[in-house]
Amino acid sequence: MQVMESSMQALEIIQAEHRGVWRVASALDALREAMAAGREREAAAGTVVELLDYLDAYIDRVHHPKEDEFLFRALRERDPATARDLDRLEAEHRDGPAHRDRVRALAVAFRDGRRGDERAFFDALGDFAEHLRQHMRFEETNVLPAARRALTPEDWERIDGAFAADEDPLFGARTRTELDTLKTRIVALAPEPVGLGGRREANPDVSTASAARRPTVLEIGGITSHYGRIQALHGIDLEVKQGQLVALVGANGAGKTTLLRTISGVQPASAGTIRFNGEDITRLAPEKRVRLGICQVPEGRQVFGPMSIEDNLRLGAYTRRGPEIEHDLERMYGIFPILKEKRSLPAGTLSGGQQQMLAMARALMGRPKLLLLDEPSMGLAPLLVEEIFRVVRRLKAEGITIFLVEQNAHAALAIADIGYVVETGHTVLSGPGPELLRHEQVKKAYLGM
Repeated sequence: MQVMESSMQALEIIQAEHRGVWRVASALDALREAMAAGREREAAAGTVVELLDYLDAYIDRVHHPKEDEFLFRALRERDPATARDLDRLEAEHRDGPAHRDRVRALAVAFRDGRRGDERAFFDALGDFAEHLRQHMRFEETNVLPAARRALTPEDWERIDGAFAADEDPLFGARTRTELDTLKTRIVALAPEPVGLGGRREANPDVSTASAARRPTVLEIGGITSHYGRIQALHGIDLEVKQGQLVALVGANGAGKTTLLRTISGVQPASAGTIRFNGEDITRLAPEKRVRLGICQVPEGRQVFGPMSIEDNLRLGAYTRRGPEIEHDLERMYGIFPILKEKRSLPAGTLSGGQQQMLAMARALMGRPKLLLLDEPSMGLAPLLVEEIFRVVRRLKAEGITIFLVEQNAHAALAIADIGYVVETGHTVLSGPGPELLRHEQVKKAYLGM
């Protein structure tokens, strides 16, 4: 019994390290975008070098060898069917350092003023960051679940002991100070934001002064809604400006999903008004709202399971005609590569995280003027949550107007231009998202602080 209680700690260590590497990949993307835009190029390239050195010291030299020697070896013995997946991961472990070193050489040259082919450097950096993400997605989707099923308590006792050894240079207590020092140096060098916990400046395009000059896409005034005799919304007021990401957070039963359903028209409003680009749509039919450009990613994905992934995507563009649909289809496959790999399979065969990606891509196929996201992180593993929010940040950067409803208050408010907090159908707080994160009421009620 004691063995069972302590088993699988190695998986927690692996997944924690994956989350750290995921942030590194996001940081590399942010730095690449900064350099491509001409911002602090030498400093950004210097930070890229530091991040790649981190991956060398703490991933390629220790983390991957421990997976190969302990976890993967045991899994090969217990479940021979995983051999092909393990071969792929081990090959990527072997080839990874050479790939990283090629990118590092380009970064060093760029940092030192030897620019050469800038596009080749930016493309190589982007490919490397995406390779990191694909590697972790594959391992967490295919190999770690197999390890949970196949390995015995005795296997886990040996694996856990190897990963948790105090003298270990990656996971032991001796080098936590070294890790913290490296992270501090990276954050100090990095142009903001790099996604490693440094301060994130507000986007100047959606600052308070700039937002006041932007057209209002969605304006909700005094909206109430009922389920029979039960009143779910009590006079909600809010607005979303063009290009903003506005987040609505609150506990279960607060009225978040009801508000989204009311905006999309599937839940009737009892009183109040909803204006979209200045037009009163309070009584407009749901399908007419879609034609105006309001597209919703519903809670629980709600993909059409028997239909192929590609047919689900095409269904998202049912109000449109013309050759642009094919272009948008390829764009979705670029944002969500896993969907391209499985495009001909039934949507019901996808994992929960993959179905969430499909639901988002399906909505984007409608070229929304307002994208409604309803609890996109619900029920997903932490790594997949980070992937979903990475995509949300990308959509925001592309200028898509987003209204995000989310129970994960920290993740939502951290990227929101404006946030609203709703309780029992009432709006109780509003303001810039990062400021709400520091509000005592939000910290106590939603962040556990």
